[in-house]
Amino acid sequence: MFITGGSRGIGLAIAVRAAKDGANVALLAKTAEPHPKLPGTIYTAAEEIEGAGGKALPIVGDVRDPDSIAQAVEQTAERFGGIDILVNNASAISLTPIEHTEPKRYDLMQSINVRGTFLAIRACIPHLKQSDNGHILSLSPPINLEPQWLKGHAAYTLSKYGMTLLTLAAAEELREAGVAANTLWPRTIIATAAVQNLLGGDEAMAKARTPEIYADAAYEILIKPAREYTGQALIDDEVLAAAGVTDLEPYRAAPGDDELIGDLFVDPAPLR
Repeated sequence: MFITGGSRGIGLAIAVRAAKDGANVALLAKTAEPHPKLPGTIYTAAEEIEGAGGKALPIVGDVRDPDSIAQAVEQTAERFGGIDILVNNASAISLTPIEHTEPKRYDLMQSINVRGTFLAIRACIPHLKQSDNGHILSLSPPINLEPQWLKGHAAYTLSKYGMTLLTLAAAEELREAGVAANTLWPRTIIATAAVQNLLGGDEAMAKARTPEIYADAAYEILIKPAREYTGQALIDDEVLAAAGVTDLEPYRAAPGDDELIGDLFVDPAPLR
């Protein structure tokens, strides 16, 4: 597995879940030193992956830089003998309307979310084509053009929908080669540092689900036959329901009966 931005949160949870099956995981991220507001580095993430039963290759790099991506992909393929899975996890977020979005913030989201996804897919394709069950998974939403999702955070919306479009395009371009490409998005907000620091603090965290629901849903996707399961924009609880997992209470970040907070781009559904 080659995963971008997997030093914490959802990306790390996906990597650890794969490691429980003994997966080899390469992490590409910029977090080599501890951040005062964010837990973990790629080195602590590597320790967790190996503690779960996998092998880890932490790589300090920039998902926006084609040379950095290319070198990281080649290093991964050389170390592990190939690449079977690409997870596009690295993402930047700023939930601001157009008028209040600084151009540099706009550029950051497009360069990490869209350009980074493009560069990672492009670099991994030759290796994924050699895999017996090659998968691309991008952590991005279904494209929902209802007006409520178009206002308030246009630059972020554009970047996340861009990730989805690139991934669904890759599904069609790689269909004959037997490489799957899907996207995955959560029904609810997920208890991560982004939610804690940017989206509501402790109150929001108490009404979120844990990263493990995302990780378990990703696992179900990535073990599917690539030739049969591709070109889909998936939601975590629907993936788990199809796998027979309907009790989602263990994924609550905090016990209680409060209604959970739905994530962006997903139309309302019962969230208790």
